[in-house]
Amino acid sequence: MTKTHHRSDLSIDQRLALKTAATNLQREFADTFGVETIERFLHSSYDEFAGRATIIKFLPLLAERFARQRLRALAKVEGLSHDERPTVLFLCTHNAGRSQMAMGFFTHFAGEQAVAWSGGSEPAGEVNPAAVAAMAEVGIDISTEFPKPWTDEIVQAADVVITMGCGDACPVFPGRRYEEWVLEDPAGLDVAATRPIRDDIERRVRELLGDIGATPLRSVAH
Repeated sequence: MTKTHHRSDLSIDQRLALKTAATNLQREFADTFGVETIERFLHSSYDEFAGRATIIKFLPLLAERFARQRLRALAKVEGLSHDERPTVLFLCTHNAGRSQMAMGFFTHFAGEQAVAWSGGSEPAGEVNPAAVAAMAEVGIDISTEFPKPWTDEIVQAADVVITMGCGDACPVFPGRRYEEWVLEDPAGLDVAATRPIRDDIERRVRELLGDIGATPLRSVAH
């Protein structure tokens, strides 16, 4: 059974790390959101990861990264962002394999032309090691990514939502472009069995980039 880590259980170092995260976010979003909104997003992001984390050391950092993504999404939804780049959201069940590989390819190819996010209906505890290894083979590092849920503001801020097997759990908001990619789930597979899924995802991502008017800026090693 996964232990739930409450903020009241934090060590002094963890409390300081969370306070530093709040300061960082307040500095970045000072002209967009008030302190209460920023801290609410940070703390709810922390609670999301704390509910299923087995190692609490990196919780403040994960919370800061996720809160930053959510605040950027909220700014876009509320018309407070000047970032007009297309945003693509990749969704699968565990946000551990397919959607992480897709985001890895998209970010690698698109560079600063577009934004990619990912999420899962039932986020896993870590990114699938076979997916990490398969992506490393083509020169893309997704080892620092982490499974995370989607939130309403993240889905609403996306221009394109790519779903991969999350079924009825996938969120639907009007005005988004939705596309379902039918791909085998690499959960439980070894690297050899994951490679064909990786290569299929690469092909689909290249096609998607063309659809949104972005040009692949980099190649990958095969």
